[in-house]
Amino acid sequence: MPDRTDLLVVGAGPYAYSAAAFARENGIETRIVGHPMAFWRRHMPADMFLRSGPDWHLDGSGEHTFEAFFEDRGLSPGDFDPIPISVFLDYTEWFRECKRLDLDERLVTGLAKPNACFVATMDDGTTITADQVLAAPGVGHFLNLPQWYADIPPARRSHTCDLVSFDSLAGARVVIIGGRQSAYEWAALLSDHDAEHVDVVHRHGTPTFAKVSWGFVDQYVDQTLTHRGWWRGLPVERQRAIAAEFWQVGRLTLEPWLVPRIPDTVVTSHPGCAVVGTAVGDHDVTLTLSDGAVLTADHVVFASGYRADLARVPYLGGVGDRISVTDGFPVLTEGFETSLAGLYVTGFASTRDFGPFYGFTKGCPSAARIAIADMMREPRSGGQERPGVCA
Repeated sequence: MPDRTDLLVVGAGPYAYSAAAFARENGIETRIVGHPMAFWRRHMPADMFLRSGPDWHLDGSGEHTFEAFFEDRGLSPGDFDPIPISVFLDYTEWFRECKRLDLDERLVTGLAKPNACFVATMDDGTTITADQVLAAPGVGHFLNLPQWYADIPPARRSHTCDLVSFDSLAGARVVIIGGRQSAYEWAALLSDHDAEHVDVVHRHGTPTFAKVSWGFVDQYVDQTLTHRGWWRGLPVERQRAIAAEFWQVGRLTLEPWLVPRIPDTVVTSHPGCAVVGTAVGDHDVTLTLSDGAVLTADHVVFASGYRADLARVPYLGGVGDRISVTDGFPVLTEGFETSLAGLYVTGFASTRDFGPFYGFTKGCPSAARIAIADMMREPRSGGQERPGVCA
């Protein structure tokens, strides 16, 4: 008998955990494949902090929340402000245990749909057949890099997701390209690990360091749950206004706990600047900025964020020509379904159709509820037929 399941969840990050747990609770036979929280464990520094609080969680049923984890462990959320990433990772492991999510830690190397069923090829050469697939590709597939990135030798450059250990840069001169939370937090981490000097270069103005509330997001997630297709049904002007609000709070206002960790004697900001010239020497890199400043660095860090490009997700290559894409994002139905019937996508790649909040853990529970409800609907979204049962 072939290895089969009703639903295959590809990925083992927050969005995948949420979807798999909620699917099982709704009677859907579900397999979840991937390395547990791999991006968080391998591509985020062990001593970084979360910007969000204990109210952001993974459970579509609202039972095994982050706050419930604190209570279960006898911990006070007030003692963890900001929240260390290690505490959130402990929560995800607790959540997985509570939900009995037995991970298959193999990786999917290819996905096909030769008939009514999906066939996922695993990294050991075996296959899993599934009626439906929910893909939750992590942002590691979607690095956003400037054209001149290739001018810098590989040994002298890193994206923030690849620079998670800083001891090797003690005494080094570092230039960070970007001006959001990750740029300044990496500047702080470099300072903590005795970098000689850190220059932070970004096109926008100097961000404000202040305590902010992410509570404004709640109403938008509630609207998404209440009204199918809420975000993409908004007028463009309203979408832009919400995106601008998100940008102001989430991008142009950074956490105040960074301030004492970015001393002026070590960190210099270059707001309103871009790199217009590069030169590579035998032992360093010279960057010329748009304001005429010239910076010499031993290492360049790209805190340049992420940009969706579904074609970069390797395991989707076999079905890529059957998935409608706009600006790198999959075109999704009101239930997170792609144009390939039975294939769903959640997480960062869904933000074009569902709003910027679905690139953050805040969107995990509602994305799970919406996608799983869609899988259980009759008739299917868009008038599609439900796939046949796989033998």
